[in-house]
Amino acid sequence: MIMTRARYIPLQNIAPEQARFCVYNSLLSEAAVLGFDYGYSLLAPNVLICWEAQFGDFANGAQVIIDQFIASAESKWQQPSSLVMLLPHGFEGQGPEHSSARLERFLQLCAGCNMQVANLTTPAQYFHILRRQMKREFRKPLILMTPKSLLRLPAAVSKIEDMGDGTSFKTVIDDEALTTDPNRITRLIFCSGKVYYDLLDFRKENEIKNAAIIRVEQLYPLDTKLIQEIASKYPRAQKKWIWCQEEPENMGAWMFIRHRLADITNHIIRYSGRERSSSPAAGSKAIHTHEQDKLVENAFSV
Repeated sequence: MIMTRARYIPLQNIAPEQARFCVYNSLLSEAAVLGFDYGYSLLAPNVLICWEAQFGDFANGAQVIIDQFIASAESKWQQPSSLVMLLPHGFEGQGPEHSSARLERFLQLCAGCNMQVANLTTPAQYFHILRRQMKREFRKPLILMTPKSLLRLPAAVSKIEDMGDGTSFKTVIDDEALTTDPNRITRLIFCSGKVYYDLLDFRKENEIKNAAIIRVEQLYPLDTKLIQEIASKYPRAQKKWIWCQEEPENMGAWMFIRHRLADITNHIIRYSGRERSSSPAAGSKAIHTHEQDKLVENAFSV
């Protein structure tokens, strides 16, 4: 083999007749670059265009593009877009400016099926939602919360079969790790994103047998029908539903989802997460760890 300095990009060499793959390291001017990518998505509707923030928090600098165009252009001007926003979002102890993509803001903008908002837990889910973005007959912006820690978490893996024939994106995922009889379940814990793995570890370490963990992968549009179908498998847990999140109580998905879940079960939904805060996250690693441990533990006792 002759060694050269020629650039080789694996994603451009998967199949002989594949689509072109391009990646650009753009300047840190979020409004300008997101505005450009949004405009490009209008002119090239058959191209999968993804804009990724270095951290989800940096979408703050592009808020005018999100409000004026991405969330509302179809309603105002009948102008659809398939733009994907990849926003690293997850409480990983990196401080107030490197934790939150302000999930609550995107959910507040959701109405009339104007866009999709998801917080995924597996590579297969990531694959399927991007594939769905181009295979659908209609175009909607896609907002993805993409925790960086899941890139290196051994538990966050998928088999190749999970992306093969007969598989597709799951808006809500039942408790696949449950080993006990569903009739013994007296508590349903709903969550979204990487906190799922913390809940799973805590349940295993403490040998808890009466709680099921349900993942809401797509927060909007919320698949209430599938949630009802999954919840019906646990007849003894209908009065004890908990929403667990990493974000403070006045942030994240809590204010968006609490009433929607309550409408399904006709009971009060209990909350497990960080206390209300003016800052997205703690600046201390020790405080972050204490808060994270507490909210996970509370999910099984609140």
